[in-house]
Amino acid sequence: MTAAAEPSLESLSTTTTSTGTSALANTACRHWRRRSLALWLTISAETTGFGESGIAVNYRLRDANDASTRIPVTVQTGATLRLRERLVQLSENRLVRQNAILFSGGLVAGIGGFVFHAIAGRILGPAIYGQVAFLIALYAVGTAPALILVVVLARYTATLAARGDAGVRSLLTRTVRLIAIPCLLAVLVTSLMARPVAAFEHLGSTIPILILGFSIALIWQVAIPRGILQGLQRFTALSLNLSLELVVRTVLVYVLLMTGYAVSGAMAAVFVGLAFAFFLGLYTLRDHFRGTGTRVRLRVMAGFSMTAAAGIIGVQILYNQDVILAEHYLSSHDGGIYGGLNKIGTILFFLTLSVSQVLFPRVVEAVAKEEHPGRILLSSAGILAALGAGALLVFAVVPGLVVGVLFGPGFKDATPYVFAVGVIGLALSLDNLLVQFFMAVHDRVFVPILFAGVIAEGVLIYLFHARVGQVVLDVLVALVALLVLLTVRCYLLLPTLHADSLEEPEPALD
Repeated sequence: MTAAAEPSLESLSTTTTSTGTSALANTACRHWRRRSLALWLTISAETTGFGESGIAVNYRLRDANDASTRIPVTVQTGATLRLRERLVQLSENRLVRQNAILFSGGLVAGIGGFVFHAIAGRILGPAIYGQVAFLIALYAVGTAPALILVVVLARYTATLAARGDAGVRSLLTRTVRLIAIPCLLAVLVTSLMARPVAAFEHLGSTIPILILGFSIALIWQVAIPRGILQGLQRFTALSLNLSLELVVRTVLVYVLLMTGYAVSGAMAAVFVGLAFAFFLGLYTLRDHFRGTGTRVRLRVMAGFSMTAAAGIIGVQILYNQDVILAEHYLSSHDGGIYGGLNKIGTILFFLTLSVSQVLFPRVVEAVAKEEHPGRILLSSAGILAALGAGALLVFAVVPGLVVGVLFGPGFKDATPYVFAVGVIGLALSLDNLLVQFFMAVHDRVFVPILFAGVIAEGVLIYLFHARVGQVVLDVLVALVALLVLLTVRCYLLLPTLHADSLEEPEPALD
């Protein structure tokens, strides 16, 4: 339809002179002219595609007595409006806000950890810094029980909060007392092993070993308020706890090393940072110290603790065993190249780790309240994929720059594989996201699937390890296949999830 099909403006412009019509008829004629023009514009917009393109056309007709006969036109793209509205919706989305908060804290903590090692390396030099790196590696091994404890406490705290139970104070105080026993054992064992370890690593003193023992014991205690904060979904407090620990550690290591405390100073900085995080965690939970609360029986956590341990250890093996096997099967040069590639891949993994930390208590809450945990999982996967896509874009566009900045020109042979290990990091992140989901709903079927993936990765590297590219392909195939199997398990599990899914084991109350 075109404008010709409509009555022309000229034909509607008859005046009283030519027709002898009254003023009333003339007014009616003007109204008809306006309506006809509006109809013509509407039809033209539809036929030219504006109606389907999302472009809004707003024509404001002036009164006939207006001195101006122009028709001002305001054209605004609907795509821009929709994008703006979408951004506003995202900023108001609870899941997105929580991820942004925890991501910020994790990013600061990650940067702090990097700066800590950079300061220690520059001030101490390669020889003495090697001793610090050795002790930090032992400390990292000792944090594994803390990671398990965080997951266990986060799940039970989230369940208590979703059901309105007032047992958080009991959970906090009784867990602190219970974990104090293995903490004392850790300090005792470290004290007994201080001299042999110092001799093995050629340390000039046993003091750094003793500080290491206290630090491992303290990180187990720090895990308690962190797990409860995660379960309560107090992500701002948790983010501050994670980031400020590394800020304190980094500032203090510079001060202590500049005053000449060397290895002992570096380990003392670790301990003081943990102590600060522990007391900060207790302070942020001070509102739960009021009143008596409800007593929680801790022994019911044992069953889920085994599931959590299997999930966390399985994921850790996935991104560590390939380095060990590559170092064994490849030449020393290629083994070092693959070790650098592994670290590049884990950058993406740790960059998106906050997504699974937010997912965990949200899923527990959703299942307990008979809501939709699948929606939270899909939204979290979307956020994770968006973060990962940004990192992958950098890896694809400037892989040489990534390698050069992180490891220097000696690792230039790693450049062709940077994007591939980025995909590996993204696949590992999605695998971990699903593992966290399964742990949140206390599913046990994922455990054999996860360990099948671990075995498959090891077998593939054992069979195909002629060069770096083969090992990269082995790991990529294993992690993508694991992702497919875990996704299938999740698809089958989702329809069966109800509030009673959390009842075994249940945080029973006295």
